[in-house]
Amino acid sequence: MVRTSGNVGWARWILTALLAIMLVYAWWNWGTWQRAGATGAAYAARITCSCRYIGGRDANSCAHDIRDDAWMASVSEVPEEKAVRASVPLLGSARAAFRPGFGCVMEQEAR
Repeated sequence: MVRTSGNVGWARWILTALLAIMLVYAWWNWGTWQRAGATGAAYAARITCSCRYIGGRDANSCAHDIRDDAWMASVSEVPEEKAVRASVPLLGSARAAFRPGFGCVMEQEAR
């Protein structure tokens, strides 16, 4: 006679423990992940802004400049303001705008 209820109980306990460990790990590292996401978004916005408005390259060409370093960042352009906004989902966003005489500068986003 094989008892399966004991095996199911242990498996459930192990899965619950693993989930708890993963949640504690995520809670412990959330601040670090947010800072990294905000930094990645700022990097993507600044590099794309410089590529577009200083270098004069097209958007597809600029996407290759950030692909490996900030691959999670999504970039959108605001051509009438000569600005670029980048965001990393759930972690951070940034905006860079071209200012004559200063180049592309990071702007504080309203919250």
